Amino acid sequence: MLDVAAQILLFPVLVIQGAFVRRSALRLADPAGHRRGVSGRGPNMSLLIIGDSSAVGVGTSHQEEALAGQMRKRLSQTNTVYWAVDAKTGATTADTIARLRESPNQKFDIVSVSLGVNDITTRVPLAVWLRQFSTLLELAESKFQAEVICVSGIPPIRYFPLLPQPLRWVLGAQARRFDCALRKLVADRTGCRFVEMDFEPDIAQMSPDGFHPGPKVYSEWGRKVYRAIRYDAKRLRCPSEN
Repeated sequence: MLDVAAQILLFPVLVIQGAFVRRSALRLADPAGHRRGVSGRGPNMSLLIIGDSSAVGVGTSHQEEALAGQMRKRLSQTNTVYWAVDAKTGATTADTIARLRESPNQKFDIVSVSLGVNDITTRVPLAVWLRQFSTLLELAESKFQAEVICVSGIPPIRYFPLLPQPLRWVLGAQARRFDCALRKLVADRTGCRFVEMDFEPDIAQMSPDGFHPGPKVYSEWGRKVYRAIRYDAKRLRCPSEN
C-alpha cells in the first residue's frame, strides 16, 4: 500500500494542497428539477437513488441529465416508474446512514447507491468505511425492502484535473483500493449489483469544476446502471416468467 506510506511522508504537502483545492475549487450548484416523480406506462416499479453530489447530479443543469433522469428514461419505456432522489452534496457514507435512518420507511424495488469519494477525501479508513457501507446496504434492505441494490464503484480520481500532484496520485491510489474492496463486498451479497466506473479519462467530458461528471458521463453511467439491473427489472416486471 504505497499510497499509505506516501500519505505519511507527504502529509504536510497533501494538507496544503487539499486546503488550496477546497478554497479555489469552482462551486457548482445542484441541478434544477424535481427529486421525485412518476413517469412512464406499464407495471409499477419504484426507484430510489441515494448518495453524494454525483447522485444529486452536480455537473448537469437539470435532473433530466443526471443519473435519475437517465435511469427514469430507460425504465419508463416499459414501466410506470415511481422515482426519488435522496442524495446530498458532500455526503459521506456515515452522513447518509444518519439521514436515511431519519427518513420514513418506504418500499423501493431498486435502490442505486453512489458513495465513497467524500469518505476518501476526508480520510475515512478503509476498514471503517467497509463497515459503514455494510450497514448502509443492510439499511437499504430493511428500510426500503429493496429487491435489487445497484452499487456504483469509485470513480477514477487519478484523472480528476482539479487535483494537483501528488494529491491526485495519492487519492487515486486510495480510490483503487476502496473500489476493489467495495467490489468484493458487493459480490458477497445476494441482490446487490456492482457497476464499474471505468470511464475513459476524457477531461472534455467532465464538468467545468474538474471534479464532477459532465452530462455525457452521466449518460454513460445511466446506461451502465441499467445494464446491471435490466434482467432484475424484467423479473420484477414479469414475475410469472421467472
